[in-house]
Amino acid sequence: MASLTVPAEVPSVAEDCEQLRSAFKGWGTNEKLIISILAHRNAAQRKLIRQTYAETFGEDLLKELDRELTHDFEKLVLIWTLDPSERDAYLAKEATKRWTKSNFVLVEIACTRSPKELVLAREAYHASNKKSLEEDVAYHTTGDHRKLLVPLVSSYRYGGDEVDLRLAKAESKVLHEKISDKAYSDDEVIRILATRSKAQLNAILNHYKDEYGEDILKQLEDEDEFVALLRATIKGLVYPEHYFVEVLRDAINRRGTDEDHLTRVIATRAEVDLKTIANEYQKRDSIPLGRAIAKDTGGDYENMLVALLGQEEE
Repeated sequence: MASLTVPAEVPSVAEDCEQLRSAFKGWGTNEKLIISILAHRNAAQRKLIRQTYAETFGEDLLKELDRELTHDFEKLVLIWTLDPSERDAYLAKEATKRWTKSNFVLVEIACTRSPKELVLAREAYHASNKKSLEEDVAYHTTGDHRKLLVPLVSSYRYGGDEVDLRLAKAESKVLHEKISDKAYSDDEVIRILATRSKAQLNAILNHYKDEYGEDILKQLEDEDEFVALLRATIKGLVYPEHYFVEVLRDAINRRGTDEDHLTRVIATRAEVDLKTIANEYQKRDSIPLGRAIAKDTGGDYENMLVALLGQEEE
């Protein structure tokens, strides 16, 4: 379930734009007003606000926000205000600029989005960068990482619930043989993970556990970075809530907060399943996610995070 809260009666888009304009004027920026509007509008509403703001004031709202805000709060508001496909394109572009650790962001986008969402992200990437996501991923990666990531970001999986149980049995056997032999980057392993629907993969992994008595993830505990990428791929495809709980725990349960990871998860999941993720987080760590965030962050950044989490009044 989504965590985003939108008022039952939303002001007109013209009023939202006037209020945002007023937040930028005078002595200092009214961050509280910005949060009260943008943290409580869905993607379609935010898109209309951006369009109307530009038509009314002749200014790009994103550029105004960039001028007026700073640090982690600025980044969170900007990423949140983007259309979801634009946001994924931006995150993917940032990931291709960095070292291999950012490959996990590419896996996240490729595996936790719906087939249609991934297509829209690729289209947005193409429009903003004048080249394809696949092209950049192939250029910026090498070896086994390239072998896995290019088909993942290129994928257009079947998005329905129908499964072929006979095929699930056959391909669970293939996966077991390859993983037992530590042939982690075998063509068949990558073919199955990069092309099968999420429902089919779930059936494959269920049969794997029933037939061989062990969860596939237990057999992928090698410290090798490529194996970790495979684990992230499987979790993102089949157990997305668990995947995001791990990202959040890594971001806020260690010395020093990883604001990039925290910002990305909250901004990308608030309209999707952040409430479910927060529930799973509390089961795992026995502390509400909002309280954990409040312990590790502060100021307007904390206020925006907690607003998107739907826990302002707690």
